[in-house]
Amino acid sequence: MARIFDVVEYPSEMTDEIVHRFPETGIADLRFGSQVIVRESQAAVFFRDGRALDVLGPGRHTITTANVPLLTGLLGKLFGDRTPFTAEVYFVSMREFADRKWGTPQPIIVRNPGVGLGIALLQGFGTYSFQVRYPQQFVTQIVGQLGAYRTSDIETRLRIMLLSKLQDVLGETASNNKNVMDLIGLTEELGAAVRAKAQDDFAAIGLTLKSFYIGNLKPSDKSA
Repeated sequence: MARIFDVVEYPSEMTDEIVHRFPETGIADLRFGSQVIVRESQAAVFFRDGRALDVLGPGRHTITTANVPLLTGLLGKLFGDRTPFTAEVYFVSMREFADRKWGTPQPIIVRNPGVGLGIALLQGFGTYSFQVRYPQQFVTQIVGQLGAYRTSDIETRLRIMLLSKLQDVLGETASNNKNVMDLIGLTEELGAAVRAKAQDDFAAIGLTLKSFYIGNLKPSDKSA
């Protein structure tokens, strides 16, 4: 006989997990009156048949037609409020994932007016932080049916997005007759410009870019 879960929770700090699915595999048997406990730094996305029905914030939630109203239409006529049904709950960490590292695996080519061939190679590194902004969007677009989704699963994608925006910002700034030494002195302004440019791309997958810092920007040892 399938086990019916009367309490669904994930009491974890989620230090490197962005999303944790309950249950990790298969589906859970729940019923009206079952409770979902969401920690202060979490949100919970309630799914049935691959469809997101509601996003639950921090607190103790008793499953009823009031807080998950779409269940009634999906389940049809219910034979009492203890009728079991299958569902999944995705716990999403809403904390800020800070001090993530980025660096330039390959130097970035920029204009260098009045010096040599007029171009230069720059390399740099720094940190960034991000946070889930739209839990339902992030789960449906990125996580899918995975039992757990960690920072390591998305960091490569985020770094590629950030480096693309950094290249754009450096190109735009250098086109305003800024040479390499000027650029190196503008790390705070460049970081703010990258953050602004990247926000739409992060929002498109349900995230927000909280910070982007350039720790070091310098000419590459490789010749242009």
